[in-house]
Formats: sequence, C-alpha cells, structure tokens
Amino acid sequence: MLDISVFGRYTYLVTELVWGTVAALLLRRANALRKAAVTILALYPIAYVWDRYTLAVGVFDIKLRTGIDVAGIPLEEHLFMAVVPGLVVGIHETIFGDGTESSSSA
Repeated sequence: MLDISVFGRYTYLVTELVWGTVAALLLRRANALRKAAVTILALYPIAYVWDRYTLAVGVFDIKLRTGIDVAGIPLEEHLFMAVVPGLVVGIHETIFGDGTESSSSA
C-alpha cells in the first residue's frame, strides 16, 4: 500500500481533500450537490457528538493531523463528516440517480 505519511502532520488533511474532491466531482456529475448538502447538514450534529465522544474516551488517536482543533475536535474530522456522506451520496446518485435534482428534495 502507498505510504502517504510523507505529508507528515498534513497527511489526514491531504487525504480528506483528495477524497473530498472525488466526492465533489461525483456530486457535480450526478447533479446531486443539494441532496448531499441536505444529507450532510442532517448528519453533521450526530457525527459531531459521536466523534467528540469517541475522541474523549480514546477509541482512536489521530497522529498525522495538523493539530488544529475546532469546537473540540480536529479540523480534519469536520471535513471527514462532510466527505463521507458526500461520497456516499455521490456514488449512490451516480449509480441510481437520473441526473435531475428535484427542488422538493431540499
């Protein structure tokens, strides 16, 4: 597997930016930016509480990160909470969507 730790403390950030770009391209191609935004906004509070808790109890430790915390969690985790649902919606809409976004969906 490719070792991307050469980015040092920016490794996690670079990873999120790469996959976030993939998600954005898929969402744009599938014309699903609004669907993704609504989904991300709906999931974000749950993901934030979950993330804050798991970090506080030591479920995981993020070593290759910038060290910048926003609202008690790493900056990269905030990006992760947008990238993952964005990628899921982007893949789903690319496979199953018809390319038209209904205005009633947002």
